[in-house]
Amino acid sequence: MRVTRVYATADGGSAFDDVEIELSDHGMVGRLSGWVRANDVAFRENPADYDWDWHCAPARQLIVLLDGAIEIEVTTGEKRAFGGGDVLLVEDTSGRGHRTRTTDGRSRRSLFIRLPDDAQLPRRTGYR
Repeated sequence: MRVTRVYATADGGSAFDDVEIELSDHGMVGRLSGWVRANDVAFRENPADYDWDWHCAPARQLIVLLDGAIEIEVTTGEKRAFGGGDVLLVEDTSGRGHRTRTTDGRSRRSLFIRLPDDAQLPRRTGYR
């Protein structure tokens, strides 16, 4: 399973990275990753005109987009589109941060899952 990481670069900017989460076959229940420790969960709804200029993430967190469509821009100039079902690992808690805007003109719902600083995602070996 792919997760898009947004992280702070050494020069105070931000960039994207793709993280592949290791999933193992668990028979009838499907393919599962190992467990990831989390601190807490918040539910969020954004208005249809959401457009937030440069900002840092308030904490290291996973964001699970439930619906809607957004575009995130990092300081390298790269922009990526995301929609319902996409998962982001947001780690740019310092520096200039990133920009986020709604692209489909609809309100959007998401889950924010704050992670402890030492929590590790179960990455697939051999993947970047």
